[in-house]
Parts: sequence; structure tokens; C-alpha cells
Amino acid sequence: MDRTLLRNFSIIAHIDHGKSTLADRILEVTGAVDKRHKGDQLLDDMELEKERGITIKASMVRLNYFSKKFNREYILNLIDTPGHVDFTYEVSKSLAACEGAVLVVDAGQGIEAQTVANYYLAMENNLHVIPVINKVDLISADVPRVKAQVETVLGFKEDEIILASAKEGQGVVEILDRIIETIPSPSGQEDGALKALIFDCRFDAFKGVVVFVKIIDGLITPKTQLKMFHTGKIYKIEELGVFKDLKYSAVDSLTCGEVGYFTANMRDPREVVIGDTITDPKNPCAVALPGYRKVKPLVFCGIYPVNPADFPELRDAMDKLKLSDASFVFEPENSQSFGAGFRCGFLGLLHMEIVQERLEREYDLNLILTVPNVVYRIKTKSGELIEVDTPMKLSASGDIQEAQEPFASLLMIVPVDSIEAVCDFTKSRRGVFVSNEYLGEDRVKVVFSIPLSEIIVDFYDRMKSITRGYGSMDYEVKEYSPTRLVKLDILLNGQICDAFSSLMFKDKATSRAHLLVSKLKELIPRQLFEVTIQAAVGTQILASERVRSVGKNATSKCSGGDITRKRKLWETQKKGKKRLKQFGKVEIPQEAFLEILKI
Repeated sequence: MDRTLLRNFSIIAHIDHGKSTLADRILEVTGAVDKRHKGDQLLDDMELEKERGITIKASMVRLNYFSKKFNREYILNLIDTPGHVDFTYEVSKSLAACEGAVLVVDAGQGIEAQTVANYYLAMENNLHVIPVINKVDLISADVPRVKAQVETVLGFKEDEIILASAKEGQGVVEILDRIIETIPSPSGQEDGALKALIFDCRFDAFKGVVVFVKIIDGLITPKTQLKMFHTGKIYKIEELGVFKDLKYSAVDSLTCGEVGYFTANMRDPREVVIGDTITDPKNPCAVALPGYRKVKPLVFCGIYPVNPADFPELRDAMDKLKLSDASFVFEPENSQSFGAGFRCGFLGLLHMEIVQERLEREYDLNLILTVPNVVYRIKTKSGELIEVDTPMKLSASGDIQEAQEPFASLLMIVPVDSIEAVCDFTKSRRGVFVSNEYLGEDRVKVVFSIPLSEIIVDFYDRMKSITRGYGSMDYEVKEYSPTRLVKLDILLNGQICDAFSSLMFKDKATSRAHLLVSKLKELIPRQLFEVTIQAAVGTQILASERVRSVGKNATSKCSGGDITRKRKLWETQKKGKKRLKQFGKVEIPQEAFLEILKI
């Protein structure tokens, strides 16, 4: 094929700025879908994506587009990307397979935190960026203000900005022609040694492991044998193709610059490493591609099957899920409360929630999640540095000289009239003001340094509430700083329930203890014996509540007689309750674990 007619590009934006809708209109204009059969968010093929109205997984599609302006037919490889900060890794993977990106900005909301973050991500990958102001047809649109923001904050010229309405189809043809005109065609040596980048994977029930690649140099045909640089394993191609018209389509070859997929005799999902280099074992390339930086999870929690017999199914489901989500990490662990399960790492709380829902829906599993924690560092008296991602590791670390917690650089873009309330709220979460910058008359960019543990749970929701929905945020972990760290345990009848244990800043332990104990008192149903709920740091009890036992009238059948007869029955009942409390197992409903996560 003529490489000069090929364009690889992504669509990037803040969440809910119209990326997926623009992708839909591009599919219609290029004839990839029939307008009579069109649907919303065509590339968001997950049920979860359609329900929540967000893109979770980057999607790739190949398009044939005849440009009337240039009187030629071009091949476009489009990759639609997520917008939420928790899925930044999906965006960075996609951008590595492109030469350009379309940056979408909402005409009503203007530049948001993730808009800036994604723009710099594209710049780091040396991509050509095309700015698009979307939703210009809305009553709330303020095009002059947003255009001024794009020029001031991102440094674009006025004639580079395209005005569009993805919903109405306005400006879509202009965007496609600008892609052809300004985004360079891919470079590479067609007659060189095969060098291809694995940028994504999926598990298909019929095809097995589907590997998405971008060919940097050389050529792949169905007869080519492939060697993975990471594992050194050699595979025989079973199917080679491109994702065209929203379905897999086999091709005779993929040449340098092209994006496509292949299936091979892969039986184990763990054999595929995102970012690995593929080459031909007969004529291998000399040096592997740099791939992706290894992503570090920010939030950890335990995931356990409600039924212990489902553990093998959970392990297989996680292996398959990791294919389509390389930022998700897990390792086996055992809990006193739940038995065998996994310690899992996520990029944020939404990422954790999405993984849980995907495991439960796609693989029909019933799961329990423990309280999420960030990764702390413990410096022992012997000078050893230990990473602690679970409360159980803190007690095993022994002599602690210093505890350190991760601090993030928090970028917020908020309305000017909400700046004081936002700053007060952030400072209440131990945030330290760094800088601010006004973006026009009504928006201000604020930067804080803040402990990561303070923003992973409900910070985003609270900030949205304070700014009446107009605020946005993005964060990046920068450094570890000394902290006063304690482990808060929940004891039920004197026994530690490790599922509720958590690590936290010492000054917040008492208020958190009272909150947890009072909430558990509401959630734990009355048992045949009294349940004592306590929150403790070490041997110090910070809060305590009791759940009364279910009442039973032991003397109801005693219609008369001496009082000593009744006292004897009461004494027997008292001993029975005492024994039950000592040996009986407190039943905790699954809702209790889910509710504690939300506190």
C-alpha cells in the first residue's frame, strides 16, 4: 500500500467533552456504519461503558475516506480513548500507536484539568495536535471565551481551531481533511527487519487472545513467524487482519505504519506483555522498542470470592481481564476472614470500581472487596525501606524508624466564585497551596500538594459538589514525605476483622474510628449473642459500640412457681450466651463491606 495515504490518529479530551460522539460521526461520514443502523457510542462496546456514559477501554477502527478536497481515498486508523484520570494509561498506550491527535474541548465548559494533561501527554509523544471546540450548537456554548482559553493555555493560533458539533455532524469533514493535511504519514523501512509494537490486547471467546500491533518496520504476512522480545517465545500466526467496519477483517499483509491485529497459538493470557516488541526470528531486529514505562498502581485492595470454591474462576477471570487492562495488577494473598483471594492494584477508585463490576458481570462472580489503601513506605531501624500496600504488612514490619506516604501534585480548574471554598476544603484534607493562574475572567487553575490518601476516595465528588459540577481535577504522584502512620483495626468480640483494617494519618484515626464503629453497628444484624464492635490502634481502644443479642424469653413457659426456678433458667441462658459470644461467628452481610468503602 501507499504509505503516504495512511494516517494514524487518536481522539483525546476531558471526560464528557464529546470524544465518543465525534468518533460516531466520523464512522458515519466515512461510511463505516450505515446511518440507518447507527447507535450511540459505537466504539464503546462494553455494556458498562454505555450505562455510565464513559469510555473505559481505548478502541481502534480502520476507515476508508474519500476526500473531495484532495480528490483521493485515504486510510485512517482511529483510536478513541478514555477521558477520566484513572484511565490515563489507556490514553498513553494509544498515543504511542499514532502520529497525531484530535484534542476536543467542550464549548460550554472550556478547558478542564484532563484537557491539559492529555495535551501534554500528546506533546511528550511528539504528536501533531488538532484543536477542536465541540458542542458549539448548545445554548450554553461560549465560543469566544473557550477559543481564547485554547489560544492562551495551549498556545494554538485562532486559524488552527476547528469549530464543530459532533451531535449535529458540523465540522466533521473539516476535521478529517485537517487530519489528512497536517498529520504526517507514518515513517519506517518496509524492507527492514520486522519491528512491531504491541499496544493492546483483548480476549475473544472464539478467537482467543487477540493482539493489536503497530508495524514500525518491515512486513507481516500470515506465513510470518513471530518472536516476542520479552519472553523469547515464537508463535505461528493463525489470523492476520484489521478492525474494519466495527468487525474483524482478515488481510494478506500488514506493512510498516499500519495498525492491525493477529491471533496465534497462544493459550495463556500471561504470555502477552503490553509494550513488548515483535520481530521475525529468521531476521530479527537488533534493538527492541522502548515500549511503555511500567505503570505503578496507586490504590490497593483485597478481592475475594464470596464462595471460596470460585477462587480458580476468579484467577482465570483476572488473567483475561489483564489482557485488556495492563494497568491492573494482582497477586495471591490469604485472609483470616475470607481465605484465598488476591491483592490488587489500581490507578484510582473508579478504576477499582470498574474492575469489580467487569469481573462480576463478564465472568459471573460474586466478590468481596476490602478497604482500599495507598502504598506507604516504612524505613526500619536497620535502614531497610519496605513498601506497605496492605495493613497486614505494617504489623510484620516490626521496628519502624520512619513512615512515608505518597504526595501528589493536584491540578484543579474551578470557577472563580468557588475558589475560596475549594481551597478551604483542600486544606482540610492536608493540602498545601502551591500556585494559581487565572484562565480568563471566570476560571482559575489551582495547584496543591496533597497526600494521595486524601484524594482517592471521595475528594472528586466533594469538589464537584462545591463547584456545582463545574470543577475538574487531575493529579500525578510526585514524591514520598514523612508522616505519622497508624494501623486502625476493627475488632468484633475481641477478634480482629482484617477486612476492615486500614492505614491512615494518626490525627484522623479517632474520628475515623467513631465513624466506622457507628456505621458497623447499623449494618451488622442482631445475632443470638451480643456483638461488641471496637476500633483500636494497637492496644488502645478509640471507639466502641454494642449490638444487642436477639431477645428470647427463656421463662415464658413458667406460668408460676418459685422465683428460684426462673433464676436457674436465666443463669443457664446467660452461660449459653457467653459461650456463643466466645465461639460463635459474627455474620457480616456483604453490604457492610460495600458501605464501609464509601465512608
